[in-house]
Amino acid sequence: MATGKINVSVENIFPLIKKFLYSDHEIFLRELISNATDATLKLKHLSSLGEAKLEYGNPMIEVKIDKEGKKLHIIDQGIGMSEEEVKKYINDIAFSGAEEFLDKYKDADKDSGIIGHFGLGFYSSFMVADKVEIITKSYTDEPAVHWSCDGSPKFNLKKSNKKERGTEIILSIADDSTEFLEENRVTELLQKYNKFMPIPIKFGTKTETLPKPEDAKEDDPAPTIEVDNIINNPNPAWTKKPADLKQEDYKNFYRELYPMQFEEPLFHIHLNVDYPFNLTGILYFPKLTNDLSIQKDRIQLYQNQVFVTDNVEGIVPEFLTMLRGVIDSPDIPLNVSRSYLQADGAVKKISSYITRKVADKLTSLFKHNREDFEKKWNDIKIVIEYGMLSEEKFFEKADKFALYPTVDGTYFTFEELKEKIKALQTDKDDKLVVLYASDKESQHSYIEAAKAKGFEVLLLDSPIVPHLMQKLETSNEKLSFARVDADHLDNLIKKEDTQISKLSDEEKEKLKANIEEVTTDKGYTVQLEAMDSEASPFIITEPEFMRRMKEMQQTGGGGGMFGMGNMPEMYNLIVNINHPLVSEILGTKTAKKRDRLINQSLDLARLSKGLLKGEELTKFISRSYEMIK
Repeated sequence: MATGKINVSVENIFPLIKKFLYSDHEIFLRELISNATDATLKLKHLSSLGEAKLEYGNPMIEVKIDKEGKKLHIIDQGIGMSEEEVKKYINDIAFSGAEEFLDKYKDADKDSGIIGHFGLGFYSSFMVADKVEIITKSYTDEPAVHWSCDGSPKFNLKKSNKKERGTEIILSIADDSTEFLEENRVTELLQKYNKFMPIPIKFGTKTETLPKPEDAKEDDPAPTIEVDNIINNPNPAWTKKPADLKQEDYKNFYRELYPMQFEEPLFHIHLNVDYPFNLTGILYFPKLTNDLSIQKDRIQLYQNQVFVTDNVEGIVPEFLTMLRGVIDSPDIPLNVSRSYLQADGAVKKISSYITRKVADKLTSLFKHNREDFEKKWNDIKIVIEYGMLSEEKFFEKADKFALYPTVDGTYFTFEELKEKIKALQTDKDDKLVVLYASDKESQHSYIEAAKAKGFEVLLLDSPIVPHLMQKLETSNEKLSFARVDADHLDNLIKKEDTQISKLSDEEKEKLKANIEEVTTDKGYTVQLEAMDSEASPFIITEPEFMRRMKEMQQTGGGGGMFGMGNMPEMYNLIVNINHPLVSEILGTKTAKKRDRLINQSLDLARLSKGLLKGEELTKFISRSYEMIK
């Protein structure tokens, strides 16, 4: 029996300290099973090259709990280690066996799927164990060995009578980590980190029911059999070629990823690239809500089928973190804990590729079946609008598929929309004004007024619309957006209208003075307009710029960006001087009646705008009943 000290030198003491970067102790099981997978895949690779003169067979990894003995076993049927290899790979901390193996077989390792790169995974065992043992036998004729260590730099190494190739790791679980002796806890970890590992993982057994024999009686119980409980799917959909998968396969995989998600995804995007980096995966577009905060962290990042994290920020563009699915790449650089991305040019290339792939898929869906694409628009628009706002390359591609729905359910692309507006607005040299509504119900009267003039009104109701409109206006100098209840609308209608004022200049001045006298403390800017007599007598509008700045403040834009603090309330009171009621106000003999008519008309306009609330609304209702009596 040999004894000695683990080689902790100046060169490798820093990686040893790094093991404390593992944020969760539970990560040890992922690391040990990753090592077991590496050992098995190495054997498969050597067998395929003819260097391992043995039958590869159908190896599996087994996890066993010895609750009474307070031990956890991880057993593989992989390449194993000789005594010299144990000394080299275990005692010389952070000397990565996988790195050396890949370097040796670098010309033939494209499909080997070796996972380990850091050499520290094994030492995560000491976060949960008082003692760690390795019983291993190489695939060669070297004798088996038994290594053990209590977490100090001292170790024991002796011969073992193990006959089969492979490695068994035995953890003597510490008193503060007995949760890892519970079957439910281990099952949870295996399904979290190792659900799609490329080698079958056995954890206990399960009972399966067999068909009844033909001669069995009706009340005879069906026969059962105990079988290995394989907890993982070694061949998940993303590892296969798109040509080998049907639509139902993609749906089944979605259910496997999200068993508690009952709604089907709208469509999927299969990622598969091997140059200039390796990346596979499947992204799904689910039905989305306007609440961005609950949508994120649903994409799972894997490295050679080992789960790493569901925080994919930096790899996936931020606007696509609202999607679901899997991304798997051996080229994503991770630190020793495999938990955080390092800054790297490859990551940026991967992010750009995913952006382009998603844009191409959306373009294809739009061209292939526009009608179906329009039906799905409300469920995916938040992602697309966010992408247009945050990713310049995506914005450039989006004009091919981004849709702008009207309040009547008609959809336009941006180019179609511009042509439609040009046909409606007579002065082709001026800016084109796109009218839109953010709430069909509360802005109904304004929508109807605009439609009566022949204008299309878009329905733009997602929370990031103010920011997106600003970007669209910046990239299209001859175009601006105005909500139907904004002051721009009146100018636009006025340009189209040829209504002649029924009042003289003297009457206009008198009317304006009367109204301003009543509304002086309400903060309205009074504007007299000659409009159709059927139009409302009083209309309240809000300057587009001021309203949009307030909205951007609420979604994290304007206030912090421009340092304006809280934007003031600013409204215009548009008075239709051709309306009969306005003529009655002007002709009223008593100031009391005139003031009452102005206040009632103003409150009706405020009610239409949604500005009449609380005590003022109560007073308005009481006053209305009095007028009826």
